[in-house]
Amino acid sequence: MGSCAWLILASVGMFLWISAGLADSSHVGKLVCICENEKGTCVNGTCRGDICFFTSMNDYNERGCFFLVHHRENCYSSFKGLYVKCCMENYCNTFTTAPPDVVEPKPNNPDVVLWITLPLLLLVIVAASGWGLVLMLRARRTHCRLGNAEDHDNKMLKVPNGDDPTYGEIFDEFCTSGSGTGLPYLVQRTMARQISLVECVGKGRYGEVWRGTWMGESVAVKIFSSRDEQSWFRETEIYNTVQLRHDNILGFIASDMTSKNSSTQLWLVTHFHELGSLYDFLQYSSLEPESCLKMCLSVACGLVHLHTEIVSSQGKPAIAHRDLKSRNILVKRNGQCCIADLGLAVIHSQSNDYLDVGNNPRVGTKRYMAPEVLDESIRMDVFESYKQSDIWALGLVFWEISRRSIVNGIVEEYRPPFFDLVPSDPSYEEMKKVVCVDQQRPNLHNRLHSHPILSAIVKIMRECWFQSPSARLTALRVRKTLSKLDHNSDFNVEKLKQDV
Repeated sequence: MGSCAWLILASVGMFLWISAGLADSSHVGKLVCICENEKGTCVNGTCRGDICFFTSMNDYNERGCFFLVHHRENCYSSFKGLYVKCCMENYCNTFTTAPPDVVEPKPNNPDVVLWITLPLLLLVIVAASGWGLVLMLRARRTHCRLGNAEDHDNKMLKVPNGDDPTYGEIFDEFCTSGSGTGLPYLVQRTMARQISLVECVGKGRYGEVWRGTWMGESVAVKIFSSRDEQSWFRETEIYNTVQLRHDNILGFIASDMTSKNSSTQLWLVTHFHELGSLYDFLQYSSLEPESCLKMCLSVACGLVHLHTEIVSSQGKPAIAHRDLKSRNILVKRNGQCCIADLGLAVIHSQSNDYLDVGNNPRVGTKRYMAPEVLDESIRMDVFESYKQSDIWALGLVFWEISRRSIVNGIVEEYRPPFFDLVPSDPSYEEMKKVVCVDQQRPNLHNRLHSHPILSAIVKIMRECWFQSPSARLTALRVRKTLSKLDHNSDFNVEKLKQDV
C-alpha cells in the first residue's frame, strides 16, 4: 500500500481523536459509543458524542465518537483500503471487521508483513516532508461529495505546465467541506504536518506568527498560546463554517493541533503577506493621498463583507469583528489591505434568527473601544451594536493611515490613536475618561483639509466617531463614499494624462 493511504488513515484517526477529545467542553454528547484507540481518550472503554465511528485499515481498527460540529462528511471518506463507518445509536460501533471489498488482503507470512511494514513506515516519514500530499493530489482530485469514491478516483488535480501546484491552485481545485472557505478537513490536517517553520515574524499576547514553507510556498502560521485557546477554537469554527473568501479578508488555509516538546500547539495557517501588519507598515512607510484612499477603501470593503449577511445555499451570516485595529489588518503587495484575527467575532443570521457571541473571555483592545463599550452601555443582545462599535474602530484606523499621508511635503510620524491623551497601555478608566467623559477625539492636522481626498476621508472619520452609535455611518455607506472618491480620483488622473 502506498504512503498516501497511510497518510490519509493517520489524518482520519487524528481528526476523529480531536473531534472526540477536544471539542468544546460545554458540548455533552447524547450517545454512548464503544471507544478503542491508542490516544488514551477512552473512559472505561466508552466515550460520549453525537456520532459513533469505526475505522479500519488492514489489521488496525479504531472506535470512538465525535460531535456533529466537526464535519459529518468525514463519515463518508471510505475508499479501497480505508473503511470508515458512522452510526447514531448507543453502542452501535461494535463492528468487528470491514467489508471484504474495502480491506486489502493481508499476506500470510509474518516475515513478509514485517518487511512490507518497515518500508511503509519509512515512507510515512518521507510523506510528511511533502511528497505524500503531492502524490495524493496528482493521483486523485477530491470530489465535492467525499463519499463518491469513483468520482474521486476519476478527477485529477490540474497542474499548469507540469509544475507543482501552489497552495492557491490547490485551494481552488479542491471542493471545500461545505463552507467554500478552507481545504477539506482531512486535507488540512495532512498538509499542516508538512509545513516547515522558517522564522518568527511577530509576537503578541495571543502567541506568535511564523513564516513557514509548504511545497515551496510561504505560508503564515499563527501559533496560539494556551491562554488564548478559545480564540483558536472560535477562529477555526468561523473559517470552517462560514463563506469568507474575499480579497480583503485574510485567506485561510488550514487549522491544526500539533504536539511539540510534550506540549500542545494550536496552529492557524493562512496566506502569507510579507509586508506585515498595517501597524508595522505605517512605522516605516509614508503614503501618497491616492494610496491612502486605496488602503482605506480596501479595509472598508473587507468590513462590508464581514457585516453583510448573504442568503443563499452557500451563503454566510453577518459577522462583527470586535477587535478591528491596525495590528489586525495586513498589507498586500498591491497596496490593498485584508482583515485578520476573527477570534472575538460575533455571528448573526437574521434569516435563521440567531446571535452567536461565542464564549471567549478575552475582550478587545481598550485603545480602540467605542464609548458604549467602555461605559458598558452597549446592547449585548443586539447585533447592530457590535457593527457600530466596529465603525468606531474603523475611523481610528483611517486616522492612522491618513496621518502617514504626504501633503505639500509634510507627513507626520506614526502614532497610535489617542497617543497624546493616554499612556502606552491605557486602563479602562483612562480610556473611559478620555472617550466617554471628556468626549475627546484624535487630533486632525490642518494639512489634511488642504487635499480633496484626505479632507473627504476626514469627514468620514468624524461620522464614524459620533458618541451615539446609531448616528454613525454604516460600513456600506463608508465603502460607497470611498468608491466614488476613488472613481473620481482615477478619472482626474486619466484626464491629466490626456491633457499632458
